[in-house]
Amino acid sequence: MNGQRLVNLIAAISAITVFGFTLGLMFPLLALILESRGIKADVIGYNAAMQPLGISLSLFFIPAAVRTFGTKRTVIGAAFLTAAVICMYPFAPIFWAWFGLRIMHGFFVSVLFAISEAWIVKFAEGPWRSRILALYTSIMALSFGAGPSLISITGIEGALPFLIGAVILASATIPMFFVKDEEVDEEDERATTVLGFVRKAPILIVAVTAFAIVDAAFLSFLPVFGVKKGLNQETAALALTFFILGNTVLQFPIGWVADHMNKRVVIAACALFTGLCTALLPLAFGTVFFWGLLLVGGAASAGMYTVALGELGDRFSGHELTTGTACFSTFWGVGALMGALGTGLAFNHFGPDGMPYSLALVLAAFFGIMLLNLRSPPKGA
Repeated sequence: MNGQRLVNLIAAISAITVFGFTLGLMFPLLALILESRGIKADVIGYNAAMQPLGISLSLFFIPAAVRTFGTKRTVIGAAFLTAAVICMYPFAPIFWAWFGLRIMHGFFVSVLFAISEAWIVKFAEGPWRSRILALYTSIMALSFGAGPSLISITGIEGALPFLIGAVILASATIPMFFVKDEEVDEEDERATTVLGFVRKAPILIVAVTAFAIVDAAFLSFLPVFGVKKGLNQETAALALTFFILGNTVLQFPIGWVADHMNKRVVIAACALFTGLCTALLPLAFGTVFFWGLLLVGGAASAGMYTVALGELGDRFSGHELTTGTACFSTFWGVGALMGALGTGLAFNHFGPDGMPYSLALVLAAFFGIMLLNLRSPPKGA
């Protein structure tokens, strides 16, 4: 790996992990504020779903923005616009205005995330790709975990947690200035469409969607789950920190395994472990095993995405790689939309335990799909 490529990789990872801190802060912060105002769980889910909706819409904007402004200016602009939206939350009326704000939030965040992650996958080329991506996921998990932990210090009242998040996110632009990337050639502008990419890599898209369902459900509802089961707000927020910190403990070993064996087998194993840990949460609540399940389940769930990213980088390059990361972002948005809405409904109809049990069913279905794929992988899967 040459010097500039290493600088590019470090700068891109630094920028996206600062973004991770803000995202890890905003999901539980907004959910806890709404819950404290007496908003029902299913309505909290509808509100949380607006952010993934904005993420899904961004795919139609990213290619045109990159062609017009270039990747670096597009990413920096998206970071500042996201910070501006975050500053608006505490001053906007709760909670109808938050529907529009969360659509804009998801839209700008997706632009920042998709382009930065394309840089990371591109610059992590070589036999260590999955381990480098695992290291990136672990570092970003730390930033995600620091977000909910900030709530335990600032509380949920007032503008302070929002302003801290906005300042930290704006600082993400600093390392971006050190990235040097080749612009896309005109000949490479025969853009692969979303549907075209899905046909080339359907199982990767399903893996990202399954991960997103779990990710959004835990980010939006794990603190609410904890409060409903008897935890105070600060401890409930720390439960999400435990789930996210699991990534930092086991992500690199997962990447090492993925670099040495069939990545589809690793994804299937991660889905199995995530489903088992999730299903056991209600039984283990109130014991030390609850926290252990959060750690292992968090690591395994993120492993699904990390290994899918590794295969994406192995199979695609150039414009197809950029399209692939944009598709990953879009289908993360689709899956997160399903996760937020579905978990809210499960909460409303079956109580707090409806969250882990419904997610376990989703993961069981995905594990079945992976087993079928491993037995007879279709062409271009």
